[in-house]
Amino acid sequence: MTFRYDFAPTPFGDALVVFSDEGIVRFDLSESVDPTVPWLLEDISSRLHAVPVPDPGAADELAHLLDDYFAGVPVRFDEHVRLDWRLIEGFHRTALQTISSIEWGQTMSYGEVAVVAGSPGAARAVGTACRLTPFSIIVPVHRVVRSDGTPGQYGAHPEHKRYLLDLER
Repeated sequence: MTFRYDFAPTPFGDALVVFSDEGIVRFDLSESVDPTVPWLLEDISSRLHAVPVPDPGAADELAHLLDDYFAGVPVRFDEHVRLDWRLIEGFHRTALQTISSIEWGQTMSYGEVAVVAGSPGAARAVGTACRLTPFSIIVPVHRVVRSDGTPGQYGAHPEHKRYLLDLER
């Protein structure tokens, strides 16, 4: 299996995009000002048991989709790009696949996702799946909100979640 990487611009900075032969295996919004620093690949390399190689231009199609998305076009990423789910399994994968079906501008609570995913009462596990997603933005975990309708967290940047929810209104 070959793993490659490129970067895609977002309003939050350049995102690391890692590809396998099966599709996108990771889309990671970096906390770094310089997304080319080597430590960004350390986690994914240890999880894949391989070091991805640079592939400039590999993320061009995704970058165009992101441009559309951030311009307010209701993009369903899963209709345009293939995802390689190897880094997430069990209920977390089921929850993320359920979240993929939440339409643009819609939200579901963590509990509602748990019910649809077949595990009523697993709202906290849905939250964990959202936190662990290898596909930030592409799988719209920002559309999962608290039962009272408030946004909740989005990693270390709840303002990013608010931005994405406001974009889709």
